[in-house]
Amino acid sequence: REERVLSTLDPAAEHLIGQRLMVGFQGREFNEDLRELIGRLYIGGLILFSQNIAEPDQLQRLCRDCQDFAARCGQPPLVIAVDQEGGPVARMKAPHFTEFPGNPTMRDEDDARAFAQTTARELAAAGINMDMAPVMDVAPEDHSGIMADRVFGCRPDHVARMGTALIETLQAGGVMAVAKHFPGIGRTILDSHLYLTTFREDLDAMAPIDLPPFLAAIEHRVAGIMLSHILYEKIDPQWPASLSPVIARDLLRRQMGYQGVTMTDDLDMGAIVHHFDIRTVIRQVVAAEIDFALICHKGPRIREGWDEMVAQIRQSPELARQSVRRILKLKQSYLTLSPAP
Repeated sequence: REERVLSTLDPAAEHLIGQRLMVGFQGREFNEDLRELIGRLYIGGLILFSQNIAEPDQLQRLCRDCQDFAARCGQPPLVIAVDQEGGPVARMKAPHFTEFPGNPTMRDEDDARAFAQTTARELAAAGINMDMAPVMDVAPEDHSGIMADRVFGCRPDHVARMGTALIETLQAGGVMAVAKHFPGIGRTILDSHLYLTTFREDLDAMAPIDLPPFLAAIEHRVAGIMLSHILYEKIDPQWPASLSPVIARDLLRRQMGYQGVTMTDDLDMGAIVHHFDIRTVIRQVVAAEIDFALICHKGPRIREGWDEMVAQIRQSPELARQSVRRILKLKQSYLTLSPAP
């Protein structure tokens, strides 16, 4: 069926272009914005935030309405994602959903599996099929940086064990896991929501600390890997990881062997919008062979990004086909692909 869907797609077709966008929206009900995103831009995924979520019945109805509309438009099912790490990053809140204190409080793999079992059950029941977790970053002991309250710990082997327990359990529960933030932001101080941070260690220094958890995630067939918005100046002095062919294509895919779906962090974050226009961003996403471009807030950047994706796909149709093939393969594994239009 994946091949049948692919065979209908002209490299410049809207269906192909939209599959590479994962976007946010406003509202808690199906609305005209979603009708535009799904029915005219043919986006491949949605990401939900707290402002989209009230309680289980509302959330289930919203997700069902979006999937039903995608099916009526002849589209494959949508990836519907949320950040539900536990601790400070949890979009689904008590009392309607289970809240956990966060990764640093987990003692062992049993704790990680218990979190993941409950989270997978609640997400799947609501119609959410992707969790932007686990955090696979490694932070130094007694670190006070931006990731201190989000990481599993300071030892790469421990982070790898905890993260892979979470990946296995989430995915066994039908929810795709996303390892983040490649190639590692555990030692950064500034928040990339606001700033473009420069990391000054070289790859040899990062290899024994930052990369092992991601290698473990790859070995455990993690559904997705998210690229960070950090500038690793001794690996690629020009582009942050989320826009870097050197990091996303050469390091992650060719050297580390990851053949799954990759995605940017939110392209509306300050690290990106304060330094790069959206057309430059999309050109780099395509060059880096990153599959999903995340534009998480309503606004003209979504349509501008779509327009630039059109231009880029016309120039590099085979790269576009490879990327959408990865996305459809992932959807085939976790979702039920609708028949080709």
